[in-house]
Amino acid sequence: MSRQPDSGMYPLFDRKFFESDEDFTVIGGGELGGKALGLASAKRLILQAWPVDSLPGVQVGIPRMAVLATDVFEQFMTLNDLTEVGLSDLSDERIAHAFVQAELPAVFVGDLRALIAHVRSPLAVRSSSLLEDALQHPFAGVYATKMIPNNQAAVGDRFKKLAEAIKFVWASTFFRNAKSYMRMIDHPIQDERMAVIIQEVVGERFGDRFYPVVSGVIRTHNYYPSGPAKPEDGVVSLALGLGKTIVDGGVTWSYSPRFPNHHPPFGSTRDLLKNTQTQFWAVSMKSAPYDPINEAEYLTQAGLDAAEWDDVLRFTASTYDAASDRMTLGTGMEGPRALTFGRILQLQDVPLNDVVKQLSAHCKDAMQSDVEIEFALTFDRQHGLPARFGFLQVRPMMVGRQSVKVDDADLQSDRALVASETVLGNGEHSTIVDVVYVKPAAFEAKYTPMIAAEIEERNRHLTSEGRQYVLIGFGRWGSSDPWLGIPVTWPQISGARVIVEATLPEMNVDASQGSHFFHNMISFHVQYFTLRHTGAYSIAWDWLDQQPASSETRFLRHLRLDTPLEVRVDGRCGGGVILHQ
Repeated sequence: MSRQPDSGMYPLFDRKFFESDEDFTVIGGGELGGKALGLASAKRLILQAWPVDSLPGVQVGIPRMAVLATDVFEQFMTLNDLTEVGLSDLSDERIAHAFVQAELPAVFVGDLRALIAHVRSPLAVRSSSLLEDALQHPFAGVYATKMIPNNQAAVGDRFKKLAEAIKFVWASTFFRNAKSYMRMIDHPIQDERMAVIIQEVVGERFGDRFYPVVSGVIRTHNYYPSGPAKPEDGVVSLALGLGKTIVDGGVTWSYSPRFPNHHPPFGSTRDLLKNTQTQFWAVSMKSAPYDPINEAEYLTQAGLDAAEWDDVLRFTASTYDAASDRMTLGTGMEGPRALTFGRILQLQDVPLNDVVKQLSAHCKDAMQSDVEIEFALTFDRQHGLPARFGFLQVRPMMVGRQSVKVDDADLQSDRALVASETVLGNGEHSTIVDVVYVKPAAFEAKYTPMIAAEIEERNRHLTSEGRQYVLIGFGRWGSSDPWLGIPVTWPQISGARVIVEATLPEMNVDASQGSHFFHNMISFHVQYFTLRHTGAYSIAWDWLDQQPASSETRFLRHLRLDTPLEVRVDGRCGGGVILHQ
């Protein structure tokens, strides 16, 4: 692989990390990786397109960061002779252990110790591989990010934790999911090289927790518009605390930047209460059990009672008034809280949506494609302003432009196995004969991890034969919360080219987007059908059950049909149909 080095284009690391005039610096030589280059481009974009007085009281920028370029990774691998370990079939835990026990190249230790000596606030140690966030093969969520509290009294202790985090991120280059992903895109893992971003965590300390008041993901194309919104109006997903809630497919608040006052389509106020965020992620600032090969070693979850104690709900929550059966903005009265971000979106006490619209337009224009942006927001918890908008990541989205027609006759056809007016993607398939579906009678939320394991085994069998398939199940595919759906990772369903998500009365969650799982799925042109059990269309379960099974397990049936299914998805209107013969 022949590439020009990136590192020479950016300032070298200044050992006075927070005092330096440069907020984007480089340690080592070689390349910076896709994520770091994306942030460098975003930094230039913000400087060029964001006047200082554009929104008084709002600071917009890239959190201060240093990048360990790819030469550091290569020297580390050579020094410790880790290539054989990385390419082996060892478990993720054993690979991570070998990397964490290895030595850093001595020539870079001085800079890293100097950085940690001057910084006492939490740091995010993030992957930035050569291929990461490329338009054709985005690696969103494939490699690791590790957050460290960085609050130990001794410099040596803080340095040890930083070094462990860096080596863990390097190790994730060779984890099982990464290897599966590389095989899927037919790319030799030996060619991958990993830069690492060391970046301040945007947030505030609240006792033993450190987190931003709001995290968010902006998408300039919305595959699930509701109400008056259109796909091109985009969508924003908001969460209290760290963005892990969003990228892991947890419960969030989604809205269209064009219609910030329009609520998601809940059936009732009580449904809203049941289907909004109730827990949030934070960096734990207290001692944690030593577990350096655990990505979430220093993360903690807390409930809204903790957020109330931290006084972060004033601008983010609404309160349920039982007497009137409605939500009231803010926390000025007693009652159950729901994270609707009403004072930010409706009253604009913090002009977040103005920032969203301006940055979305600038990034979309600069990248000449639809984009996904991750951010974190802090603000004055008494008055709203001043506020800080931390721009964490930008990457391109793949939006299908092929013209496919799906009309009412298709949706209502007697041959419709699945029909939906809420479909992600665009395009046609006419060669798929394999269907894997979760048996409705066997499904219960408590079994979702076991279901995920059965799907992984079936996926491994089908992909080894080079067979693509339709996958049908319940709840949110890819959610990290097994009570919201089946917690598969992308490599566990990598052979699926059509995925169907159905709701049930006991698992009636909103469709998810804005997560790493969905970013990868879109980029591989997978069609994703959503069917609500209360909607106009349903899955032809009787037809599925009448077909002979190629194989059957406790939770799954696998069909191999005599004639291919016909799949059509119209990305312009969001309609799609799967027709059987």
